[in-house]
Amino acid sequence: MLDAMEMTLLMTRVLIVDDQAAFRSAARLVVELSDGFEVVGEAETGEDAVSLAAELRPGLVLMDVNLPGIDGVEATRRIVASGSDARVLVLSTYSRSEYEAAATAAGAVAFVSKDDFGPDSLLLATV
Repeated sequence: MLDAMEMTLLMTRVLIVDDQAAFRSAARLVVELSDGFEVVGEAETGEDAVSLAAELRPGLVLMDVNLPGIDGVEATRRIVASGSDARVLVLSTYSRSEYEAAATAAGAVAFVSKDDFGPDSLLLATV
């Protein structure tokens, strides 16, 4: 049986990036209800996402495409280029065809519609 310290070491640390507070709250709930994941921070802009990714060192970033300032694709590119170990899962209300290629070219592990986002999306991003 694992003790609390070992469980903490096995948890995937998640940074949630979205300019809509309602979606950040919903994403937080999904993460908190999913075994093996914990929220370590939230950001509303692409610039804040890049800074917090460097500071908090998450294992997974849930990144919205449409953000104030630099968009989620550019923020993803910067996080990946920084050498971060974080895997970035790009989320959007926009269609896959519009942003999926750009997101994966920027280094995202996957693109998921916000309508389809759930615990399975977290697992998809970490395998």
